[in-house]
Amino acid sequence: MVGLSSKPQKASQFVATYLQYKGYNLVPVHPKADAILGNTAYPTLEDIPEPVDVVDVFRPPRECPTYAEQAAAIGADALWLQLGIVSPEAAAVAEDGGLDVVMDRCLKMEHGRYQGGMHWVGMNTGVISAKRGRDRV
Repeated sequence: MVGLSSKPQKASQFVATYLQYKGYNLVPVHPKADAILGNTAYPTLEDIPEPVDVVDVFRPPRECPTYAEQAAAIGADALWLQLGIVSPEAAAVAEDGGLDVVMDRCLKMEHGRYQGGMHWVGMNTGVISAKRGRDRV
């Protein structure tokens, strides 16, 4: 997970915590951290000593082509750019390297949608209300 923050209030931490809970092995990529969420952090994707399936990116679009190049170099299967991140250049680099590409999607949300678990572990609906739902008595 590129750009996994060491700050618990950040979206990347929320997604990472969810994925860890679901049993996925996370490898943080962060140039200034030694470990995040109990996992050894590496400065670049190329420093990771084990195979990587999905490179999940929480960095600005201008940085994504670099991560796409690194993802292709390490033989990753997919490049996933998180919600709000779109980089056609990174997508082209990744696709040329044989990777599947997903942009502007949250891995946690998509996993929850696929697994039928969107209702738990939190979701920001943008609605603030003290009213109870109609189905509650």
